[in-house]
Amino acid sequence: MCRSCRSRLAALPPSTRLVAGIRLDAGWEYGGLVRTLLLELKLRGRVDVVAPLALRTGAAVRAALAAAPPGCVVVRVPPSARGQRRRGFDPVVLVLARGGVRHTRVLRRHGGPGGGRGGGQKERSALERVTATVGTLRADHLGARDVVLVDDVVTTGVTMAEAVRAVRAAGGRVHRCVAVASVDG
Repeated sequence: MCRSCRSRLAALPPSTRLVAGIRLDAGWEYGGLVRTLLLELKLRGRVDVVAPLALRTGAAVRAALAAAPPGCVVVRVPPSARGQRRRGFDPVVLVLARGGVRHTRVLRRHGGPGGGRGGGQKERSALERVTATVGTLRADHLGARDVVLVDDVVTTGVTMAEAVRAVRAAGGRVHRCVAVASVDG
């Protein structure tokens, strides 16, 4: 990234909203330069854009951990199998690693009641997203731990809400959610 784009990115404000009654801190609102960077990373494999995204996202995760009870762990919301296959990498794992944040992989995708099959979320209405997402995540080996959930982009909040549901169903407590970017409004 050029110096001008880095300055523009740094000047953009972070975003905060609620998802499933839990505070979500996002590095940025999803749009403009942030959208371009995330699409370059996710669709074109431009891992050179990870560093500027990781700086603020890592700081948001560390702030969430600092405010959480001792022993709180970072849990990555897993990508769809389709997205993982297409990219060959997990963008959030790269962002967390570059941001110096350790995470655990206790959330797993499975068919579930909603099926979780078919086209991507972008092609679905809000109701179709809910139907296709509910029951598709499971938390393994979590117990009664406190967690900070992390994802790349939160649009409707359905996937993050499903992650919250899965953690709670496994006996865990979600302290906070963090995303690289969030669609507000």
